[in-house]
Amino acid sequence: MAVRLTVIGGGPGGYTAAFAAAKAGLEVTLVESAHLGGTCLNYGCIPTKTLRASADALEMAHRLASFGIESAGTATVNAAAVLARKENVIQILRQGLEKTCAALSVHLVRGRGRVLHAGLVEVTLPDGTKEQVQGDRVLLATGSRILAIPSLPVDQKYVLDSDAMLALDHVPARLIIVGGGVIGCEMAFIYQAFGAQVTVVEGMNRVLGIPAVDASISSLIQREMKKRRIQCELGRTLTDIQVVDGVVQAKLAPSPFIAQPTPAQQKIVPVQADMVLVSIGRAANTEGLGLAEAGVATDARGWVCVDDHMQTSVPHIYAVGDVLGPQHTMLAHVAAMEALCALENMQGRAKAMDYSVVPSGIFTAPEVGCVGLSEAQAQEQGYAVRTATVQMRELGKAHAMNELAGMIKLVAEEGTGRLLGAHIAGAHATDLIAEMALALSMKATAQDVCNTIHAHPTLAEGIYEAALQL
Repeated sequence: MAVRLTVIGGGPGGYTAAFAAAKAGLEVTLVESAHLGGTCLNYGCIPTKTLRASADALEMAHRLASFGIESAGTATVNAAAVLARKENVIQILRQGLEKTCAALSVHLVRGRGRVLHAGLVEVTLPDGTKEQVQGDRVLLATGSRILAIPSLPVDQKYVLDSDAMLALDHVPARLIIVGGGVIGCEMAFIYQAFGAQVTVVEGMNRVLGIPAVDASISSLIQREMKKRRIQCELGRTLTDIQVVDGVVQAKLAPSPFIAQPTPAQQKIVPVQADMVLVSIGRAANTEGLGLAEAGVATDARGWVCVDDHMQTSVPHIYAVGDVLGPQHTMLAHVAAMEALCALENMQGRAKAMDYSVVPSGIFTAPEVGCVGLSEAQAQEQGYAVRTATVQMRELGKAHAMNELAGMIKLVAEEGTGRLLGAHIAGAHATDLIAEMALALSMKATAQDVCNTIHAHPTLAEGIYEAALQL
């Protein structure tokens, strides 16, 4: 059994492995060049959800009269205060991670790690000196970074990436978001709530064009965007970006990803904005890690290659999280589970990582929670499929909350009734999806869900009602 573990990267994968290993009695060194928490805590999950909470509070303030509540004045956003709150939340959680390191005797080294071989990692400290960390196993958890796109040059003043957008202390009057994926859609709803006029430019023919997101959910989110006057330019791209007198000038052009564009999609249209957010793509964060010299294999795009035990091409060197790339699902909770799987294998207990049931949460308005196969994916995999859909507005709790937008869709195998996927849009969808993740992991049928008493009045009743249809 390995007794000394060196973890490079202090994000969800890295700190999960470090803490679990320390609890298991291993001697652990955690190498991190920036803040603990990785992209998730510092530039992703937590800051965006903190902004989302502020947007929700503002929208609720505007809707108080519908609940019979009278208030004096009109609620407005204080962008600087929202930013300060976000930073405070991040700081509290960072400190929690640091305290856990100390409590578990995890040796935290601030610097950039470089793998020399499975038993030795060299760390370049902030002052330029080098420190060598000897061990028995190495875990790479360095994550990913924003992909630089030459045709969309970022200046972080008028054309921003998502990191800079999360540090913005004011609300732009006109905002163009390039990319209608998870980040783009979340930011679109947040900044529309804050008062910006938002346009989303997406190269595909639907927003949230992720295979695991059911097409019906994408359509619903697009309808909600239209209700909020968020303009969607689908099958389009943004070109010829210039800043003239403090205004971003650009052109909407045909997308290279659309085989048969419509006449409208073929047109080149000039557009203006006060700011552009580029939210397209991630790249492996492996610069300076010494992977090639250490013999660690990567694919053509630089993502680290591992087997189903999370081991790289070099024995005793493992990798988890975003550094593995999109083929392994780039989500914080997946990185954490990969870390625990890797730790099991480091200690000689053979365990394969299972990606068959991975829930995801998208914090649009309304929220989206998905797990398992979409209807299209199930059909592509050869299943005879049955689906059932319940609208949120059919539920008493949704009316009581005044949260009518959304739906619950279950995908099941014809005949057996075995649940294959669940797709929820609506209030608390990201929490509701946990029940279906458990159901899928236990290979439950629609009948199993029907046999489970669901409390009334709740939004979870919608899951029961959809299962009853099946």
